[in-house]
Amino acid sequence: MNILFVCHRVPYPPKRGGKIRPFNIIRHLHGQGHRVTVASLARTDAELAEARELSQHCTEVLAEVLPDRIAYPQMVARLPTPAPSSFGYFWSNRLARRIEAAARATRFDLVFVHCSSVASLVEGVAAPLRIIDFGDMDSQKWREYAGHRPFPLSFGYWLEAVKLERRERRIAQAFDLATCTTRAELESLRALGATGPSDWFPNGVDAGFFAPDDTPYEPDLIAFVGRMDYFPNQQGVTGFCRDILPALRARRPGLRFSIVGADPPESIRALAREPGVEVTGSVPDVRPHVRRAALTVAPLAIARGTQNKILESMAMGVPVVCSREASGGVDAVAGEHLLEASSPSLWVEAIASILDDPPTRQRLSVAGRERVLSHHSWAASMHRLDGIIKEARR
Repeated sequence: MNILFVCHRVPYPPKRGGKIRPFNIIRHLHGQGHRVTVASLARTDAELAEARELSQHCTEVLAEVLPDRIAYPQMVARLPTPAPSSFGYFWSNRLARRIEAAARATRFDLVFVHCSSVASLVEGVAAPLRIIDFGDMDSQKWREYAGHRPFPLSFGYWLEAVKLERRERRIAQAFDLATCTTRAELESLRALGATGPSDWFPNGVDAGFFAPDDTPYEPDLIAFVGRMDYFPNQQGVTGFCRDILPALRARRPGLRFSIVGADPPESIRALAREPGVEVTGSVPDVRPHVRRAALTVAPLAIARGTQNKILESMAMGVPVVCSREASGGVDAVAGEHLLEASSPSLWVEAIASILDDPPTRQRLSVAGRERVLSHHSWAASMHRLDGIIKEARR
């Protein structure tokens, strides 16, 4: 097939959530012998240059730089209109024209769009099959933000959620098939009133890259991994340091908490002044930081879709303690493959049960990796996607 694949961020290198899923889909489709044209956006010239290696995994790359100095005004301009502001942040006239030119030159058999915010780029592109992969339902993420932000930000997020719900419903109807990352996200899509064909296929993890090694773990080290320019991560680690870590350190005075992730703002860097807390900033490879930890935590109050940080930790054989919200996108059984906690006291008890009992840590280590191998491999995910596409074509 000739495939046009459109996504909102150049999916290379696949080091963050918004890039990992589309990259693996592209690599899989190209590996099956399909001709895959990828159209996407970069924010800087450096990001565009970094993405050149994507051409090894597809047939052609159509990429345009959309700097924030253009994207933000486009976003603000949509505030008083019915259009979602986030769609302005991902709109590029130049990329739209290049997609139109590619569609005139090539008869695409499949148009595959990842992320609703770039669906408008293919409104005029016809194909026998058009698939929109919402991934996560962004409208519901903004609704959750509205509940965790002060006024007037809360009103802004609520308004964006309302706009997005209308647009997501229309987008689902404009495509032949809509897909999501988890069953829960699919239920959210259907709850919006989308009545067309829809399905889901999970995120995976590269269990060969994220694998255990012989690094000894440090019994008094807890880690959090995630981009620190992302509000849910900031909220999560701040609350952990305020509500949970002091009680843990009262039990284990030598306990340390390592916050590993790129672009921490000053409010997060300031946490390093708290006893036992370190903030690494960007690191070339997160794996050594995870492997030497006794466990990792995902104390997120806002979490849509699959948290790759959880899968990667489980794949490396490092136990995970997380909120119910964070575990919702992972196909795992709480108490068997990971631990859940819903209050500060339960967080303390769950973490202590691992720190104080090496056999419990070993059991969760083995069970977590086995669950990733059986339920979150990219091979299994792409096999499911193949079936979805085959049924849609039929």
